[in-house]
Amino acid sequence: MSFSQPTAAIVTVSDRASRGEYEDKGGPGCEAYLREVVTSPLAITRHIIPDGRESVAEKLRELVAAEADLILVTGGTGPAPRDETPEGCADVFEKELAGFGEEMRRASLLEVPTAILSRQSAGIAGKSLIIMVPGKPSAIATCLDAVFAAVPYCLDLIGAGWIETDPARIKAFRPKAK
Repeated sequence: MSFSQPTAAIVTVSDRASRGEYEDKGGPGCEAYLREVVTSPLAITRHIIPDGRESVAEKLRELVAAEADLILVTGGTGPAPRDETPEGCADVFEKELAGFGEEMRRASLLEVPTAILSRQSAGIAGKSLIIMVPGKPSAIATCLDAVFAAVPYCLDLIGAGWIETDPARIKAFRPKAK
């Protein structure tokens, strides 16, 4: 277990935001969520890139090589032609964690019937946990609330940085030592 300061990278995938034509709401929404839930020191960086399989894969490879512990990718998970975030992530994943996507969709379906259009997932590359989330801040919170209790232990298992959560907000699950 590592006690050095872990890092989180947030990647907003949007043609319009990357050109400055649209205010990025997903990146700030992800950062606000992490700052609310994670109580241990966490260095956070934000990146905005255009839509596209290659742009997503290239940025994720760069962040994995830089040993980002947690990578949140927001936007580009729908069925529109330019929504290729899942394909770009799949190009980088060494192991997919399909349960993350299943649980995020289940939680989202309680709020909006179009949640079935989401192609979110999560996976591991190197010592990085990569989670795809929607671009809308309220949807980001819904999705991360559904899965974040498992995130600290997943980071432990892959040798990434150690994080703690505010148990009043999200109670991280870690098995008891024997």
